[in-house]
Amino acid sequence: MTRQLRLSLGQEPEAPSFDAFVRGPSNALAVNAVEAWPAWQGGCLAIVGQKGVGKSHLARAWAARVDALILDPRTPDVEAVAGRPVLLEDADRGASTEGLFHLFNLAAREGGGLLLTARTRPSTWPTALPDLRSRLNAFPVVEIDAPDDIVLEGVLRRFFRDRNIRPPEEVYSYLLTRMRRSIPDAKAIVKQLDEAGDEGFRPVTRVLARQILEAQGSLDF
Repeated sequence: MTRQLRLSLGQEPEAPSFDAFVRGPSNALAVNAVEAWPAWQGGCLAIVGQKGVGKSHLARAWAARVDALILDPRTPDVEAVAGRPVLLEDADRGASTEGLFHLFNLAAREGGGLLLTARTRPSTWPTALPDLRSRLNAFPVVEIDAPDDIVLEGVLRRFFRDRNIRPPEEVYSYLLTRMRRSIPDAKAIVKQLDEAGDEGFRPVTRVLARQILEAQGSLDF
């Protein structure tokens, strides 16, 4: 059977966790670096990569494991930190320079830590504060590359499982050689395959996968 009858049988998506994070060559260094906390240099680490490579999942898995505060980088409540690790997401998109400076100082203290996610390296972020400039230049960084086949297949399988769909194995190999290398793209493709199958009472097959990719312009030859 390639497709099960589903009413409300889809599984709830898993919360971000290290167990649910699909590992592969493209993110192995990042996973190892994040799991090395609290032995980070100065208590700090930045995960850098383009949109859709898994930065947020990995960062929030760490936050859940260590009970970190997740703060708004634009208006971080520094007073609330009090010896706890902190996560700032999209820290390169309008973060408070004063807030960053104070969080850097707190990160090295007992029980502290500072994990950032960003699309660009901290050394490239603009600032007029000399002390902050030197800290950004020296900030420890680990990069996540575009998803490799192991990661992309793993997330496809998870997204299909969440929707209670079991496509033929050839669907995976077909998608992997043609879709964009992006986790959000993988999620969108699975969603559209699910909806198209339901609308036409069709199983998820290689033919349907091709139709979806062609319709959304996602073929990546």
